[in-house]
Amino acid sequence: MHVPHGARRPGATRVTLLTEGTYPHSHGGVSVWCDQLVDGMPDIDFDVIAVTGTGREPLVWDIPEQVSRVVSVPMWGPAPAGRPPRGRRRNQLTAAYERFVTALLDPCAEDGFGPALYVMAAAAADGLLGPFLRGDRATAVLTSVWNRPGLAVREARPTLHDALTATALLEHALRPLATPLPEHGVAHAVSGGVAVLPGLAALERHGVPLLLTEHGVYLRERYLGYRTAPYRWPVKAVVLGFFRLLAEETYRRASLITPGNRYNRLWEEQGGADPEAIRTVYNGVDPSAFPPAGPEPERPTLSWAGRVDPIKDLETLVRAFALVRRRLPDARLRLFGGTPRGGEAYRERCEALAADLGHADAVTFEGRVDDIKDAYAAGNVVMLSSISEGFPFTLIEAMSCGRATVSTDVGGVREAVGDTGLVVPPRDPAAMAAAALELLGDPARRRSMGEAARLRVIEQFTLRQTVDTFRAIYLELSALGRIVPRDPWTADTGVVVEADRAQDARPRSLAG
Repeated sequence: MHVPHGARRPGATRVTLLTEGTYPHSHGGVSVWCDQLVDGMPDIDFDVIAVTGTGREPLVWDIPEQVSRVVSVPMWGPAPAGRPPRGRRRNQLTAAYERFVTALLDPCAEDGFGPALYVMAAAAADGLLGPFLRGDRATAVLTSVWNRPGLAVREARPTLHDALTATALLEHALRPLATPLPEHGVAHAVSGGVAVLPGLAALERHGVPLLLTEHGVYLRERYLGYRTAPYRWPVKAVVLGFFRLLAEETYRRASLITPGNRYNRLWEEQGGADPEAIRTVYNGVDPSAFPPAGPEPERPTLSWAGRVDPIKDLETLVRAFALVRRRLPDARLRLFGGTPRGGEAYRERCEALAADLGHADAVTFEGRVDDIKDAYAAGNVVMLSSISEGFPFTLIEAMSCGRATVSTDVGGVREAVGDTGLVVPPRDPAAMAAAALELLGDPARRRSMGEAARLRVIEQFTLRQTVDTFRAIYLELSALGRIVPRDPWTADTGVVVEADRAQDARPRSLAG
């Protein structure tokens, strides 16, 4: 779905935001960040390529005039139009796909991932990749590869059903390659994973510099999510191999990587990113938009705000609250935030857990709130129970509102909080309950922590700092000009093209 908007302005710097499941079709912290970035730069022309679910998702953000167009790329909607490849193109694509899946399954063949991916990207641009992956030949290639002697996946006895399932998952995951690619300016992927595919293809095809910002660690979250996914190990080996090698290719090729915290930086360096190409840029808020929250509730209350999702681990929070209530029978737990489509079963599971523990009367899921400040003001202490985070907006917003916090030690949480809140291990209800009780029992300490938290935000985590930093990055990357591209169809897909890696050169002046 293409949504035209404001007209492009001659001479303006152009940035294409690459998103997945967030801006401008969804609420949440990453969407807030995107909206702040776009809204804060009226001098920059933006396009948005948004990977969505079905393509029917409505726009939930007001789109400013500097956004020229929004392109929705549905991963699970109807199959994109195209035609099966024939003749030489079919043979080239078959060879590239064989090299691609071999890289996913054979540690000795991982160098083939990038060259094969770019041949497949060129096929996607011509409408050939999707029909190929939906045909019998692609399934036969995978079946042949993972039954080769010596591959670990062979020991799991993969079936034809596994091959069909894995091929279908790859076909959906690779659909973003078929979207019209940015040809000028800067491509800015605001997460890793499938959102970055058009950016890698635009770098390869048109020489557009790629900027990567990871809020959470996309690869880590895929590992966590696939632990309970309903697939056999051969399928998981293919899909997780794809996400791992895609992350490594992105880290190697990006002109600059701007993680939101030092924790993410460690993952990126481990994945092959050049440390000189990484600069940590913290999220920021406008302290005037999140002023001190005012009087606390009279009844002891824990509040939480966010997206109702397993990654937020609300079950641990509910279990911790049950322990709190043993000491403070009058306590309440108020949870604010929407439930994404498909997440209703998780919310119901959390509600059922509260009921099973005997606390349904004190645990309330209150949905989206018109003013998020009300969610922070609703608690004496604001909680964060996630098992994965980047640099969470809800945390620094609550800090700006002067509320004491209890948070899990994930991602950039400890960097955000410093000594102005309590940090506990993830998935540990007892530790979380003990921290909450410690603050609920000490009003003077809560007040002191809240005041220190707001001062920390004002000094280190303002929105103005974030926007100014990214504007400077956009201008400097744009000034680099296009990186010399090459045509993957003319390359020998059986040869690693190290000689062409001159296009991987990164702007050292941006490193920090």
